[in-house]
Amino acid sequence: MNRRQTLACLPALAAVPLLVRPAAAASRREIDAEVVSALETLRRMENARLLFAGAHSILVFPRIVSGGFIIGGQYGEGALVRGHEIQGHYRIAGASFGLLAGAQSAGIAMFFMNEAALTALMVADGWEIGTGPSVVALDQGLQANMTSTTLREPVYSITFGQRGLMAALALNGSKITRFRPE
Repeated sequence: MNRRQTLACLPALAAVPLLVRPAAAASRREIDAEVVSALETLRRMENARLLFAGAHSILVFPRIVSGGFIIGGQYGEGALVRGHEIQGHYRIAGASFGLLAGAQSAGIAMFFMNEAALTALMVADGWEIGTGPSVVALDQGLQANMTSTTLREPVYSITFGQRGLMAALALNGSKITRFRPE
C-alpha cells in the first residue's frame, strides 16, 4: 500500500475505536432488560424451540453494533442465562479487515448444549470464537433441517433483529470476555 492509499484509509482507521467501544457502558439493569426482551423474541422463533429445549445455557447479546470501511469493528454487551437466572455479563468485541463496507446492528444468541462447552467459556480469560468448542452458525436453511437427533455440536448461534446494511468479505476475529456492569 502506498502513502496515498494509506492516507485514504485514515478516516476508516479513526472510526474503528468508535465502532469497537460504546460511548458509555450499559448498566446491569439495562443489559438484563434487553436480554429478557431478546429471549422473548427468540422464543417466538419457531426454529429456535429445539435449541431452547436442549440448551444447557444461553449467551445472549441483544445488540451488537458493527461497521467499517475496509477496517471495521464490532461491540456488544450481553448476559449468560442458565435456566431462568442470569449467571454473568459478557462483552463481545472484534475487528475485521478486508472487503467490507457499511454498518449494522444485530443480536446473537449462543446456545451451549453441554457443560463442557460452557466450562470452556467460563474458564477462559477472553474466549475467542474459533478456539475451544466449535460454534455452528445457524442460518434459516440449517434451522429448517434441525431435529433433536441432528443437534450434536457443542454451541449453536442464531442472529436476530438485524438492522442496517453491511457488505463484507472479511477475516473476522471476535473475543468474548466477562465483565461486571455497574
